[in-house]
Amino acid sequence: MMSALLRILPVLRIALRELRSNIMRSGLTSLGIIIGVAAVITIVSLGGGATQRITADISSLGRNLLIVVPGSNRQGGGMYMPAAAFKFSDVQAIERDIRGLAGVAPAANQAAVAVFGNQNWSTQVSGTGNAYLGVREWPLDRGRAFTEGEERSGRAVCVIGQTVTQKLFGRQNPMGAEIRIKKVPCTVIGVLSAKGKSAFGQDQDDIVVMPLRAVQRRIIGNQDINLVFVSAARASETDRIKSDIERLMRERRNLSKTGEDNFQVSDMKEITRVVESATGVMTALLGAVAAVSLLVGGIGIMNIMLVSVTERTREIGIRLAIGALERDVLLQFLIEAALLAAFGGLIGVAVGLSCSYLAAHALKIPYVVDIPMAVIAVAFSALVGIGFGFFPARRAARLDPIEALRYE
Repeated sequence: MMSALLRILPVLRIALRELRSNIMRSGLTSLGIIIGVAAVITIVSLGGGATQRITADISSLGRNLLIVVPGSNRQGGGMYMPAAAFKFSDVQAIERDIRGLAGVAPAANQAAVAVFGNQNWSTQVSGTGNAYLGVREWPLDRGRAFTEGEERSGRAVCVIGQTVTQKLFGRQNPMGAEIRIKKVPCTVIGVLSAKGKSAFGQDQDDIVVMPLRAVQRRIIGNQDINLVFVSAARASETDRIKSDIERLMRERRNLSKTGEDNFQVSDMKEITRVVESATGVMTALLGAVAAVSLLVGGIGIMNIMLVSVTERTREIGIRLAIGALERDVLLQFLIEAALLAAFGGLIGVAVGLSCSYLAAHALKIPYVVDIPMAVIAVAFSALVGIGFGFFPARRAARLDPIEALRYE
């Protein structure tokens, strides 16, 4: 091993000296590799950041969360098929018959206009209970939640989101103020903390939360429940709980064994996996397209190395004539090609990380540095240099010393 190292070091010095003597040409030769590696690093970094952002947005809905809604997307070629809403007895059955739950929060939602003084804002009114705050992991910024008496009697009190607070009150303190929801006066008793937009682009802070019975009786005018949030006590139990809810709802909605579900149970973990898979595939496809420029850069290295062999024919002939072996000449040109590609790869990684940082800041997504990908990109670029440099190196090593010395 030591003898091999001693043989390589002089060849390495010669290769570095040759590259330094043609620094401009070396830089232009590596440009294709630089662009290719930078593009791959940028795309992979932005893909990882986008995946993290979407995953965090989905997680903001609540951990270990399942959402049960009436209707189905399985019929009619993927079109939504409406179905009868849930009743409160369905919610009670879930609480009673499904084990391993951390909380259940029924909800009756309707769009409505909220009015305060001369300000009005179209928002989403959600009738639910205090369990909603726990299931959605949504703490209050100020104020209090509903009392048991307020929930049971359906008193017109409300907790409002940050967007509604800003639109109706601006910098005023909303606590204790009275707003109107569809001409129903409602006292503000609390303000929700900010959650931001969901993964589906919805502003989660644009909401007014009221007791379920108040919304059903005074705003919607029926006892329907169009959404049930279910939180599992343990993440490992969500698949089992989802199956149990589906079986229970089929029984309660009198569906035959062959009948299609007229409801949906959505698992946030499953949605997260689908989104991560989709963004992963898209990132891989874009990365593969960007990697094509690495091959273009490799072809550029091969062309320049062929030119270099032609220019240095007499030098090669002299080396062969004074005793250099073919493998020494072959090794020299391979090392030159590998160094060109490796230096291009290192510069490409630096450029890619810089571009991905700026792009992540502009797009407001997490900045993700994929160290293994950077190492792989540099190693792959060096392999590209060796692969495309082999033909010129072999050509140089097989030159006839006598013919090479005669070359002008």
